[in-house]
Amino acid sequence: MKYVFYLRIFSRMASFTLFIGVVLIASCKPAVQQNDPAKEEWISLFDGSNYGDWVPKFKGFELGENHKERFVYKDSLLSVRYDIKDTFSGNFGHLYYKEKFSHYKLRAKYRFVGDQMAGGPGWAVRNNGLMLHCQEPASVGLEQDFPISLELQLLGGNGTDDRTTANLCTPGTNVVMGDSLFTPHCIGSVSKTYHGDQWVEVEALVLGDSLVQHIMEDKVVMEFTNPTIGGGNISGFIESAYQEGAALKDGYISIQAETHPIDFKSIELLDLCGCMDKEAKNYKSYYVKADNSKCIY
Repeated sequence: MKYVFYLRIFSRMASFTLFIGVVLIASCKPAVQQNDPAKEEWISLFDGSNYGDWVPKFKGFELGENHKERFVYKDSLLSVRYDIKDTFSGNFGHLYYKEKFSHYKLRAKYRFVGDQMAGGPGWAVRNNGLMLHCQEPASVGLEQDFPISLELQLLGGNGTDDRTTANLCTPGTNVVMGDSLFTPHCIGSVSKTYHGDQWVEVEALVLGDSLVQHIMEDKVVMEFTNPTIGGGNISGFIESAYQEGAALKDGYISIQAETHPIDFKSIELLDLCGCMDKEAKNYKSYYVKADNSKCIY
């Protein structure tokens, strides 16, 4: 009888141990992430650490050469800096993100600091830009000053005068404003002026070659449509890259080195092109252009 009693006790203990083991194994499994179609998934183009995702190109220098270390990665910032003894000699620079996009939202936090480098042009004081729909960096000519692109121009106030930001400049491009083709190089937005060294957040909505909006404090301050290659306003470009009249449907994003120091704290992008099949695990309701090759089932 004692043998049967102990056998029963052992059997119960073994069953309990097995149950506890199953519970522990189940609790150790990673939770399955459920896709929320409405939850926006922003990409950090610059988050204070991913410096290797960007490549520089300066006029007169090969792609990848950071001329005089003007693009600086320090203190979790992406900055443009100039040596105090340096004098400007026409070497405008641009720093390109590694991927291109077509339909997206973009937002960046920036501030202008310090003084313009010696010899810089007057128009470049507290001046930088987020260059949208840039041509491929490898196609930029050795002596090319600006990429074919749509410049979301960033301007800082001089402490006295009105000076809008989130303006539009068109290096190697034309756009339509209202019902008319816009061929001048730059046009001001309707933003307010941001004086001093304060942090400023700017946004853009880019929908291929149909619509582009520049946004400040949730207000659309610049809007245009139908961007195309043309209009001049650049030099040193390779002829094969300058296809007059071609629609600008996508491209790379870059920032400038135009002779005034600037800091970027963050640059983020929400891709609006992706899987639009509702049966897929990565479907997003905010996508506006389908690329179902990205669907995961």
